[in-house]
Amino acid sequence: MEALVSAVNDIIWSDALIYLCLGAGLFYSVLTRFAQVRHFKEMCKLLLSSNNSDTGISSFQALAVSLSGRVGVGNIAGVAAAIGFGGPGAIFWMWIVAFLGASTAYAESTLGQIYKSEEDGQYRGGPAYYFDRCLQQKWLAVLFAVSAIIACGVFLPGVQANAVGNAFTQVFGEGTLVSTSFGEVGSFKLVALAIILIVLAFIIFGGIKRIANFTQIVVPFMALGYIVLALIVVFLNLDKVPGIFSMILSDAFTAQAGFGAAIGWGVKRGIYSNEAGQGTGPHAASAAEVDHPAQQGLVQAFSVYVDTIFVCTATALMILITKQYNIVGELPAGQFIVQNVDAATEVGSAAFTQMALFSVFGGFGEAFVGIALFFFAFTTILAYYYIAETNVAYLNRYFKGNIPLVVVKFVIMFMVAYGMVNNSGYIWNIGDIGVGLMAWINIVGILAIFFVAKPALNCLRDYEDQKKAGGEITFDPVKLGIKNATFWEKRLAEKAKQKQ
Repeated sequence: MEALVSAVNDIIWSDALIYLCLGAGLFYSVLTRFAQVRHFKEMCKLLLSSNNSDTGISSFQALAVSLSGRVGVGNIAGVAAAIGFGGPGAIFWMWIVAFLGASTAYAESTLGQIYKSEEDGQYRGGPAYYFDRCLQQKWLAVLFAVSAIIACGVFLPGVQANAVGNAFTQVFGEGTLVSTSFGEVGSFKLVALAIILIVLAFIIFGGIKRIANFTQIVVPFMALGYIVLALIVVFLNLDKVPGIFSMILSDAFTAQAGFGAAIGWGVKRGIYSNEAGQGTGPHAASAAEVDHPAQQGLVQAFSVYVDTIFVCTATALMILITKQYNIVGELPAGQFIVQNVDAATEVGSAAFTQMALFSVFGGFGEAFVGIALFFFAFTTILAYYYIAETNVAYLNRYFKGNIPLVVVKFVIMFMVAYGMVNNSGYIWNIGDIGVGLMAWINIVGILAIFFVAKPALNCLRDYEDQKKAGGEITFDPVKLGIKNATFWEKRLAEKAKQKQ
């Protein structure tokens, strides 16, 4: 099974997907005239918007929900894996993915807002909705919905749970070994699993409001605390920082682990971390209560910066400054291009990050990474559940009933348990398959949408024109030639009726 998973992963994550992700980001960056740079101030302003309703959530809550998906194991264990397999140069390619991916995130999240719908008292939207309504290709919408349910319900939750289990083991040890069907598992890991499953069950039965209320508190607090610790490490080693950045930049093109390895691991872990182009962000973006779709598109572009430029860079600097890493590249097991720490250290885990903080803060630093991983991973699992739930809601128009959603809830809980007790490399490969499946479908889809109708680009220009003119911000899809944006057409008609 492990060999099969690895083979499928290699096919999905061929060079074609890597360059498709980079190309799509560059494509939308040029077309939007690098809106991710031009509108940075506007992004920050929109974050403070307090718009919400009984049906929708605020822009900040939508940011928190999407960040709960973006800021996760990829920021701590994923960065460590990128360095361990691709060398320090992989970090440069993570930055490139973030910069270009911010424009992709704008496009897909704006599309999510344009074509969202109101169902069962909640706003729903995502790639399945905009493939259906814009491209009018129901087969593609169903394909994405099924892929998203499989990826977010089956493939991805285990990665988050596995990293939490490894972090607990790094801090507390194995504890008493317990015999299970999956082999011997440490008691401390089982305690962590029990806590996750109990809290997870409580929250996922409460809907998007409960998820948003939880993540808007936990995600900013943990991300800020994590960045503060990283800044302390950087401040204590200011003399080393120029050399670290020089090493990252030079290694990106003459990588110790090979030029291709640096790009491959940087792009793969960058997309896994910030999810730009993967099609996950639009689900939370669609739930936001906004006056204009472009507003949430810009907020989601900012979330990519928070994830990769801030949190991932913080992790990379801590690991590289303290030299708590090995580089294995494409070498056989037991051989290293660079070896700074014990050969037995798990490359695909948070161990490098925990060792980096331990070298500066002692046991507190190591424990903090474990706690941060717990909350980052847990909120990411919540985001995965919400994405799976939204796509089940889309498919419900074809298959009525609540049974599919109940099944998804129990499957996610099972996969969390399965991921916690399994091998790290195996689980990461399963997660990469899930990311790759959605990325292939979504990126090809949003590129096709551009050539059919250009709704995201027209939406941005309309928003820019209204901001320049001043006055009330509104969105009229018919005026822009955007068809099947039924939610916004209905809202505009209701506003017109109220003014009469």
